[in-house]
This record gives sequence, structure tokens and C-alpha cells, in this order.
Amino acid sequence: MSKADPPPTVFHILERNIGRRIIAILDPSYGFEGTLAAVTLEPPGIWLSDAEVVTLRSTIAQPVPQVVSKEQRSEVFINLSSVQRIEVLHET
Repeated sequence: MSKADPPPTVFHILERNIGRRIIAILDPSYGFEGTLAAVTLEPPGIWLSDAEVVTLRSTIAQPVPQVVSKEQRSEVFINLSSVQRIEVLHET
């Protein structure tokens, strides 16, 4: 029997996406979008460069939240304990 490798942790998955554009949603109507610059273990968090604060809104007709406004920020540290969801954005 071969010994299987343990599954990757959230930190491993985030480290694979350093340099890519992500959106971190903190609550259903608020989040940050930016380039993932670093992942830290203590405290558990992520650093975003070229960050923007995004406001999300959903309606009965459009239940998937859509970005309705952005406000420019510089660099932002986000503690992972306050994040509900992280999405990797694909460039078009």
C-alpha cells in the first residue's frame, strides 16, 4: 500500500495563486478585490496589492451577487477569520 499525501490546506491553495487577481468577500455585500501578494500563517491572513473595496448587491431577479461599485485602496491585509469566500478571477 502506498502512503497518500495529505490533502492541501487552504494556505497551500492560496500560495499557488500568488500573483493572481482575487476577490475576498467579507460579508454578503462587502469585499476586497486585488492581486494576491502574500499569505501569512500568524496571524492567518492574506495581503492584497492594487486593492479595491467592492460593494456587492443581489436582487430577487438576479440572486447571484454582482459588483456595483469599487473604491481604490493601496495594500490591504485581510484576516482569514473574517472571510466568507475567496474567488480567483480569470483574466479575459
